[in-house]
Parts: sequence; C-alpha cells; structure tokens
Amino acid sequence: MIADVSRWERAKKRSSSLLPIYSDAVDDDASASASLPVDGSAIVPVDNDENQASASVPILIDSDENRASASVPVDENSACAYTQTEESSSVVDLRKKLTDCRSIIEDMSKRLSEVLPPFCIRSLQKDDDVRFYTGLPNARVLKAVFDHVTASQTCLDTCQKLSSFQQFVLVMMKIRLNCPNQDIAFRFDVSTATVSRLLLKWLITMDIRLNKLIVWPDRESLQKTMPECFELAFGKKVAVILDCFEVFCERPSNLEARASTWSSYKHHNTVKVLLGITPQGSVSYVSETWGGRTSDKYLTEHCGILDNLLPGDVVLADRGFDISDSVGLMHARLHIPAFTKGKSQLSATEIEETRAIANVRIHVERVIGNVRQKYSILQSTLPIHFIIKRTGEEVPLIDRIVRICCALNNVCDSVVPFH
Repeated sequence: MIADVSRWERAKKRSSSLLPIYSDAVDDDASASASLPVDGSAIVPVDNDENQASASVPILIDSDENRASASVPVDENSACAYTQTEESSSVVDLRKKLTDCRSIIEDMSKRLSEVLPPFCIRSLQKDDDVRFYTGLPNARVLKAVFDHVTASQTCLDTCQKLSSFQQFVLVMMKIRLNCPNQDIAFRFDVSTATVSRLLLKWLITMDIRLNKLIVWPDRESLQKTMPECFELAFGKKVAVILDCFEVFCERPSNLEARASTWSSYKHHNTVKVLLGITPQGSVSYVSETWGGRTSDKYLTEHCGILDNLLPGDVVLADRGFDISDSVGLMHARLHIPAFTKGKSQLSATEIEETRAIANVRIHVERVIGNVRQKYSILQSTLPIHFIIKRTGEEVPLIDRIVRICCALNNVCDSVVPFH
C-alpha cells in the first residue's frame, strides 16, 4: 500500500506539470488514493458527487510517449502566434507564385503575338509595311477599303485556311508587287490553284465595289476646289485632262489579234487605256482596253468620255488628241500644244499657251506615273488570259485590274498641289 501511494505521488507531480486541470481534479491524497487501480498503470477519476466535474478529464496513460509529452509545457498564445506566422508565410508564397505565373503568361502572350499568321490584320499595322505590300498610305485606309469591299460577302470565295483579310491582302500583293503565283502560294502556305481561284473571284468583287470610287464630278465641285495652277492658266473651266497609257502583253497566236495589239510607238504588243483626270488629281474616267494599234483620237471619240462634257468646259490633252471637232460638237473647247510641223517658229501666243498646258499637264503625267509605279502589274507583260474575255464574263481581267488600280489611287493623297 505504501508503494502504491508513492507511485501516486509521482504521477500527481507529472500530471500537475502537464495541465492544471489534473491538479484541480484531485482534492486530497485520500480521495485520490481511493481511485487507484491495483496495477497502477492508469489513473481514472472517482465517480462520486464531489468529483462529478472531473468525469470529463481524459484518461492519462502511463507510457513512454505520454511521459515525453508531459514534460513539454503548452502555451495557447504562442501556439496561435506560430499558426498565424505560418499562414502569413504561406500567403506570401502564394502571391509570389501568382506573380511568377502572370509574368510567364505575359511572356508567352508576347511570343505568341510574334508568331502571328502571315499578313493578318494584326500583323499589318505599320504604315511602311502597308505602303510596301498594298500601295495604300496607312493601315486605317487599308481597313476602310477592306470593309468597303467585303460589305457584300455573296460573291467572295471561301478558303478555310485563309481569312477574308488575308485573301484581300493576297490580291493586293499581286496587284502591287506582281509576285508570281508560286511565290504568293509559298508566302500564304496554300497551293497555286488556290491563289489563281482567289485572284479571279476577288478581282471581280473588287472591281464591282471599287468602281464606284471613279466618279465624274459635277461642275460646281470642280470650280470650288480648282487648284491655283489651273485657275491662273485656264480659269475655273477645266473639266478633264486626257491621256493614254499602254500595258505590254504577250504576243497572241491569232494573227488578227496580234496585228490589233501591235504598237508602233512601243514596238511591242500592248493594250491601250484612256484616262480622264480631274484638275484635282483624281481619276474620273477609265475606258475599256483597246489594242495598242488604236490611235488616241479614235479611242477618245469612241469610248464615250465626250458624252460627259458640258457646254463651256475646257479639255486639256496632248498633241496626239486632235479631237477639236468632236469636242466642239459638245460645245466645249480643246487645248493642246501647238504643232510645229510646217512652221519655222511658233508665235508668242502659241508659246504662252503651250507653256501653260505643259505646266499643268506635268501633274497629270505624275498621276498616271504614280498609278503605274505604285502597282507593278501595269508595268509587266501580261499573259494572254488577262486580255481575253472569259466565257460568261463581260470584260477581260485587265479592264478590272486597271479600274481597281485607279480607284485605289483615288483613296490616296493627291499629287497635285492646291496652292
């Protein structure tokens, strides 16, 4: 019995160091000794009226694990502080990982933007690139022309691999740079047959949509915006300046076509187009293509441009346009440089008039030169299928190409100074 009491005292000391509740559960040595087990392996609180509160005290097992844990004091404040520190460090780590993930996403987005599809609407944003590939002044004008052309999607060809904007740029590159179809197919990763099909469909659509940009202006609009150089030389009555240009073509196998397209001036088979240009520098009339053998006079009298003249209008032209009688029938006047054939010297009046015409005609030549230089397809030798009318079509492709080039030139800045 004495040995059991000694063991109880030692257990009491250990339990008092662990939790204060164990010492409160024991009132005295006598009440504690009454609940001692025979073997002394565990301490169970006595179930009596005085110690009912101690019934909730857990059983304390006298083992090596409990002995080790009993020697460690527990502080609730320090435990809570440790938990808060651990949670705050975890939040800092998560925020750092989130920042790293965002930087990775931004880096991947930047790399993805660098690997854009060829000639998509996001890749053609620089004005220099737009001018080089399309001939238009900037990306804003390019987007406006594209929206105007694609306003009606009914006649456009569908290509799953290329977007509508890429197809539009493909056609613009053909007109602007005159790249071979194989080169264009390689750039856009399509077949040459797809390029040919897209060119045919889009040229028809662009001609229908852009042809409305070639307008013969009314007299009031012309007079309000007449450039100073024209007004000083001819007043405000100049309505149009006429000129022709020729485009080389391959030699036709048909003898009659070969003879009609032979140009004695260019010494090559060509097609000829008459342009009517306003004093402001915009193209107001584009004729159909004629054989290079056709004279300027015959072309002008039979293409229908003289029907647009009003009484009192002034027409400027080169020496080859000897159409004063035809213009006179429309109650208009023709001004061309004086002929020197059969004259030893021009009169003072003829010299002044010739000089005035030359000073303003240089701007017209700049307009025509700008159209041809900007769109290289007009400087090349066209294949035969470009000048032959296809079955079911009203005009050959060269007529559509010339009208498209002139319409695109009209949306660019004018080369004629207004002051």
